[in-house]
Amino acid sequence: MSELSVSPIHLGQQSALPSSPEDARLDYVPNPRVGSLYLVRFAAPEFTSLCPVTGQPDFAHLVIDYAPGETIVESKSLKLFLGSFRNHSGFHEDVTVGIGQRLFDEMKPVWLRIGGYWYPRGGIPIDVFWQSSAAPHGLWVPEQGVQSYRGRG
Repeated sequence: MSELSVSPIHLGQQSALPSSPEDARLDYVPNPRVGSLYLVRFAAPEFTSLCPVTGQPDFAHLVIDYAPGETIVESKSLKLFLGSFRNHSGFHEDVTVGIGQRLFDEMKPVWLRIGGYWYPRGGIPIDVFWQSSAAPHGLWVPEQGVQSYRGRG
């Protein structure tokens, strides 16, 4: 796991894709609006990991919402972290919840939620949701905006 970084190693530098999520280093920078209650959203509509049974790629649309505390995650390091799952084998539930918990544990936001909208495997779409707690009172939390899978519906 990475340690809190207030001097990012990726920002403004050439960075290789980490070989695994465990090797990925997430960078955090001071929140420029400490004390303000606001929401940050990251959407990763082309997220990929590997099926632990078949080794075939699984695809998801991830939406990560958080209310920052003392730090914010640096977006390039988040992009590299998410990209490191391309060669990582894991069930949808473990991957989605693991990403949310790692971000929450390291960044220490006021609140965080993640929605993993996985494309069908075996004809069944799987959506996985995790949040650190109930959203803080007064925080505007919009819908994640990802439609349920409809196929040719």
